[in-house]
Amino acid sequence: MAKIVPTLCRLCIAHCGVLATVEDDNGRRKVTKVTGDPDNPLFKGYTCPKGRALPELHNHEGRLLNSIKRNTQGQFESIASDLAAVEVAEKVKALIDQYGPRSVAIYVGTPNVGYPGAAGMGNSFLRALGSRMFFTSNTIDQPGKQIAMAAHGKWLGGEPDFDKADAWLLLGNNPIISKSAGIPGQNPAQKLKEAVARGMKLIVIDPRVSDSARKADVHLQSIPGEDHAILAGMLQIIISEQWYDADFVENHINGFEELTQHVSKYTPEYVAKRAGIKADQLIEAARIFSQARIRHANSGTGASFSMYGNLKEYLLSCLNSICAAYTQEGEEVTRPNAMLPSYIPKAQALAPFKGWGYGEKLRVRNLTDTAAGMPTAALADEILLEGEGQVKALICIGGNPMAAWPDQRKTQKALEKLDLLVTLDVEMSITARLADYVIACKQTFETPGMSQSAEAIKYFGTGVGFPGAYAQYSPRISDPPHDSDLVEDWEFFYAMACHLDLPLSFVAFFGFSKYVEAPMEFRILDKENKPTTEQLFETICANSRIPLEQVKQFPHGNVFENKVIVQGRDLDWEGRLDCANEVMMAQLKEVYAQDYLALQNTPEFPYRYIPRRHNNFMNSTGRSIKKLTGGTTWNPAWIHPEDMTSLGVADGDTVRIATAQDAIYAVVEADATLLPGVISMAHAFGGLVDEDHRYKELGANTGRLIQTDIDYDSITGMPRMGNIPVAITLESPPNNEV
Repeated sequence: MAKIVPTLCRLCIAHCGVLATVEDDNGRRKVTKVTGDPDNPLFKGYTCPKGRALPELHNHEGRLLNSIKRNTQGQFESIASDLAAVEVAEKVKALIDQYGPRSVAIYVGTPNVGYPGAAGMGNSFLRALGSRMFFTSNTIDQPGKQIAMAAHGKWLGGEPDFDKADAWLLLGNNPIISKSAGIPGQNPAQKLKEAVARGMKLIVIDPRVSDSARKADVHLQSIPGEDHAILAGMLQIIISEQWYDADFVENHINGFEELTQHVSKYTPEYVAKRAGIKADQLIEAARIFSQARIRHANSGTGASFSMYGNLKEYLLSCLNSICAAYTQEGEEVTRPNAMLPSYIPKAQALAPFKGWGYGEKLRVRNLTDTAAGMPTAALADEILLEGEGQVKALICIGGNPMAAWPDQRKTQKALEKLDLLVTLDVEMSITARLADYVIACKQTFETPGMSQSAEAIKYFGTGVGFPGAYAQYSPRISDPPHDSDLVEDWEFFYAMACHLDLPLSFVAFFGFSKYVEAPMEFRILDKENKPTTEQLFETICANSRIPLEQVKQFPHGNVFENKVIVQGRDLDWEGRLDCANEVMMAQLKEVYAQDYLALQNTPEFPYRYIPRRHNNFMNSTGRSIKKLTGGTTWNPAWIHPEDMTSLGVADGDTVRIATAQDAIYAVVEADATLLPGVISMAHAFGGLVDEDHRYKELGANTGRLIQTDIDYDSITGMPRMGNIPVAITLESPPNNEV
């Protein structure tokens, strides 16, 4: 008999509360349907196509049910998960004995955002080995948020409530589709509709008329890559018109005079000409934002993918700060903690802190550890570069480097060169196809879940999280398939540590001690008595503001009514926000000195590629599910109809999209929402580098258009991943078998 149970989706950071239909399948629980949960107080029945496809993700025919390893003939064969842990542990030990701890690295991908045990245990295992080579997808997405936070500081009163805002600015993001950054992820389309209906003014900066831009009062449809100039222009207007908050500037900001000087040349006329927008629209955007009573600005991946991502985030922070676009003393905090430790928000600034140039130093491009993490775009080089410190083993926790990393050709060379490649996954991704071991893992509903990760994301500067003290916990509601041998990611690292007799210390809560008054606490795990995931969650939530046991009493989730009010500034507090960081101001000066007309006029490569999110996929997750693909398994090259006419192409034609270094093949689809001269494609598609002929089956990997050692950020190592000059021709791959 079918049973409907409340639980939560963990495919993305929104963590929607959903209802799952669970049926008996010969003695095991099987999820057959997922819908929105109308009794969830925050999501109120909302869920997206990806969440509704969770049963297919759990039950599809391509799911890995047993771990596999590559034998001496290069073929995959099944291996018991406990034996795989022993073999991998022995290989890791041998590599460390020969090459040192730095020879082992871990990469954590996006799917593990909802699994707090996985990354924490992997990091603990790596620390126990003595390696600090821990990489995540963060530094190839939006690392500028953390770099800007370090350079500018952070307002400890928090950000204002979107539901009360009079004006909001979105830079290069489309939260209606991405469910992150800007609009709360709890049914963002409805949230934006309600906000516009009550009179909120929306400003969008985007080369495309996105789902969010359609609702904008002012849409600055700019030339790609000129977001920093637009932000500098808005700052120039607000300062020259004296529309900034003078009291906030005087009491909480350093460097205002220097900022004024550096943005003075970014006049409306100059920015309009450079960015391809109208000067009066820029002035109107600055006026609306600065004169609103409650306002805030957020950015997304689109703005981050073109160059100067750190500078854009820094200027965005300056814009928010000079307009005091924050929660102030006596006001209610928008995102109080629930499953994180309590803290006392105050109307004061956390001063800038060291954000780069410390910790592990890489051997390429003078890169180091940063506030955003280790530079993932340099990891392939660390594998390929011979000599002391070379990475010989890589363990991927849910990540798919062949789909996600920039410079796919280099990535494949690196992964093939490794002495040991291990990936923990639920299916045979293109990275898994290159691996020595593929560890088959449990799916979402086969593990307990909680909303703490979605709550903690606010500490990364993303402008997302839960409005109010919301929390939800779900027990396991589904069983692994019959005749399967599946593990949870963390269990694999625990087993390896036990085999090697390594001490494991696990972080007792997830967050940053800079912003939480409770100290970071590490707890030693007992290797003689293996904990359950439920016990790990208890450890992680040991200091939570709302006790885990109390959260469990509300299976549909709950918004706890404990209000948190921003307290006044401490009498002896000296922290101030910095609007004139030396590195950022040098970059702003560098931008102004550019011959932007020459940069924009590249006749051999006249089009500009920009990234795009797909509503049905979370990066590479979901591409194997027919319910989500709808029969279209590729990622189209969206092109403006005027450009299609000039190119002589029509919907469904195949084109070659080329840079000076590489090329991909894609199917054309018309899109009048783009600026002419701009093409757009979703990332994280495609096969291996010799599979271009399968572009209609696997899609095309836009990472092939990117080079990691040209046009890269000197702090995070993130290369130019958007606003890439390309040439387009009507042409199919030589080996066109599809």
